[in-house]
Amino acid sequence: MLRFIGALIRPYRGTLVIILLAMLIETIMSLATPWPLKIILDNVVGNHKMAPWLHHLLGPVLESGSRLQVAAVAALLYVFISTLGAIASYIDNYYTESVGQWVAHDLRMRMYSHLQRLSLGYYNTHQTGTILSTLTTDIQTIQGFASSSTLSILVDMLTIVCMLGLMFWLNWDFTLIALAVTPFLLLFVSRFKKSVKTATKEVRRDQAQIVAVVQQGLESMQVVKAFGQERTEEDLLAVVSHATVAAALKARSVKALLSPVVTVTVAACTALVLWRGAALILAGSMTIGSLTVYLAYLSRFFKPVKDLATTTNAIAQVAVGAERVREILDTDTIIPEKPDGLEPTTLQGAIELQHVAFGYDPAIPILTDISFTIKPGEFVGIVGPTGSGKSTVVSLLPRFYDVQSGEVLIDGHNVRDYKLKPLRDQIGYVLQETILFRGTILENIAFGRPQATKEEVIAAAKLANADEFISRMPLGYDTLVGERGSTLSGGQRQRIGIARVMVRNSPILLLDEPTAALDSESEKLVIDALEKLMKGKTVIAIAHRLSTIRDANQIIVIDGGVVAEDGTHDQLIARNGIYAELHRTQFDSGSNKEPT
Repeated sequence: MLRFIGALIRPYRGTLVIILLAMLIETIMSLATPWPLKIILDNVVGNHKMAPWLHHLLGPVLESGSRLQVAAVAALLYVFISTLGAIASYIDNYYTESVGQWVAHDLRMRMYSHLQRLSLGYYNTHQTGTILSTLTTDIQTIQGFASSSTLSILVDMLTIVCMLGLMFWLNWDFTLIALAVTPFLLLFVSRFKKSVKTATKEVRRDQAQIVAVVQQGLESMQVVKAFGQERTEEDLLAVVSHATVAAALKARSVKALLSPVVTVTVAACTALVLWRGAALILAGSMTIGSLTVYLAYLSRFFKPVKDLATTTNAIAQVAVGAERVREILDTDTIIPEKPDGLEPTTLQGAIELQHVAFGYDPAIPILTDISFTIKPGEFVGIVGPTGSGKSTVVSLLPRFYDVQSGEVLIDGHNVRDYKLKPLRDQIGYVLQETILFRGTILENIAFGRPQATKEEVIAAAKLANADEFISRMPLGYDTLVGERGSTLSGGQRQRIGIARVMVRNSPILLLDEPTAALDSESEKLVIDALEKLMKGKTVIAIAHRLSTIRDANQIIVIDGGVVAEDGTHDQLIARNGIYAELHRTQFDSGSNKEPT
């Protein structure tokens, strides 16, 4: 964990030096704070002889002035000490916050960049809410520790050493009292370290569950309301929220014990010093000012000891946060990329799969032996029963996943030989449900090619039959769409999705049942837009409605993890196999008639 934190703060070591110097000045001023009061008590109110070093410092004033002047000098000295300490504190806090914010920024961007490069398989097995909790709560915990706690621990240890030296100088037997209880105090604290970390880990886990439940409920609000399951969602949140409360209270019961133990220990030591100090003052071997300074140091001595003790809690929290962050950063499901990989400018669109096998879980294969060839510019349909692996085949081309055996070739090269971004730039993807982002319609269409001009976006929208409804909106292309495009109809979202692919103008086009959820009027508009989009491109269309692929150059039927049939529509109908059965199911059931 310390190496991890050290790597995060290393870029800011220059600023950390400034913070450390400011902390040291704060510490020195804290050590000096009681001395003006000692001067007042011993040399203004009392008649005790001033310490030689102090007499040397204030000699001119003592020789030429009255006691009130000495008091004035002591008061000014107190103001000077406090002012210098305040300035150092400001510098400390200012730069500490700066380092903390930048450390959090760096770690947040590092994590998000890593998450962007992980394969989709990672997101199939990890809750989004847990990831969000790590990106927020855990990074905030690390931020506070990395910027201030690490240096505070160092300064606290230095303060303890300096105060011990001064306390021994003032009265060595008093100091032995403080030293006698300190090891027992630290030993007591260390015994709780494991319990605190375990309790903190439970709290973090349950907090992540809250985020996951709330996120799922908010994203599915329409379904929740449609089925009247608001109470069910509330009960689900109540369960995880109660678990979080229980874990937090358990953690608190452990952490809350630390402060009282330290407080009682400090009180016991202070009582012994007061009793012993009163006896020494009555015997004339100690001044009231010296006892006051010693008591001030004693209270300050136990503050860094207490801070170090309670830092166990902070260390436990940051250790849990660091574990969760590193769990993501150490995930190796990144799609590998060759340093000298090919960077295609324009692909021809020749596609070939050779004996491809794949499963999201290697123990449960989805595809066992898939082989087919597509020529540049061909329109190919892929059909098959639900769960046969149609979408899986398409997702292997842009390397959302890597095959477990076999090869996927584009233009004669294995897709693993290409750089990922240039490869994906050559592939357009229209999904069954177009995902839109919160922003303007212009921004959503330009998402396919951010450098596209407004004129290019409008031209793409016209080809996609989207310009007509966009132009009727109050702000046109500057109209904001709701989260995930909730303010638009399904057909409108699909046409914006097609416009997004059109502005990209990729030579390979993948269609994953883009009309499956549309009504007949929207379907007609979307199909018309797709026909414009498909011109001159290699197209693979996963078809739910077989009428959309009737004119395909080739239709591939996948069943049981293999290519069960392939050929044209007429050839497959004549073969009277799986495709023919699917066709009869759709079009020979009364009102459903195949279009002519």
